[in-house]
Amino acid sequence: MDKKNLPAAIEDLNQTETVRFLFDIFHRNMLHHALWFAETVHQMGTEEALVAMDEALGKGLDIQIRRFSKVLGFPLKDGLPEALTSMPKEKLLALVEAVSANWLATDGVWFQAVEFAHGMNDAKRCNDSCWAHFSPFEAWSIKRFLELPENPGLAGLKTALNFRLYASLNEQSFEDDTPQSFIFRMNQCRVQAARKRKGLADYPCKSGGLVEYTYFARAIDSRIATECLACPPDSHPQEWVCSWRFSLTNRKE
Repeated sequence: MDKKNLPAAIEDLNQTETVRFLFDIFHRNMLHHALWFAETVHQMGTEEALVAMDEALGKGLDIQIRRFSKVLGFPLKDGLPEALTSMPKEKLLALVEAVSANWLATDGVWFQAVEFAHGMNDAKRCNDSCWAHFSPFEAWSIKRFLELPENPGLAGLKTALNFRLYASLNEQSFEDDTPQSFIFRMNQCRVQAARKRKGLADYPCKSGGLVEYTYFARAIDSRIATECLACPPDSHPQEWVCSWRFSLTNRKE
């Protein structure tokens, strides 16, 4: 954009600038949604914020989809864009993977933005704190989508782990350990595989993983305890990158 001849109004933007502006307001929309949630957590607590989120998300998505349908002229089926509901399953799954990959890429560029400006320690500190908020939210989102009960046990956790954003990107496996526990392994990690291709050592993600998996499992079922068996910088075999044991306890929280 020519800074010497700034447009006076949206209507003065050229075609390319208007498209860029459209993406800019999409981003504002998403951030405003997130800030509403964060402030409701601050003012009223997480439990009440999630109740409000459930209400706002349901109504908000319906309003947005119908408005886009009207402006862009695409038909709806069962309240969803027919172009998506009639899309071949393989292409729809590819779209799911692309959205998940965009999430991971955005996570990476945020990490680097902080790291390059303030160093690795501050980037890891922000990363770990971010997971403390995102992991329980993702657990809530999955429970909401699958309509899982409040305490779905280890079976519910296994299912939920298969619906995380990571599930479309990484290779993971489960091993029954005892009647009250199972072991979860990340056999292929997209982030660590990329580092390996570049000849770099594993990214030391254990501190973040302890937050991520502990908070996720607890949000799925408050009785589930998490134990890290190994995670970089710990040594690990070629067959997997990190390994976690989830156990059902008798505690009540």
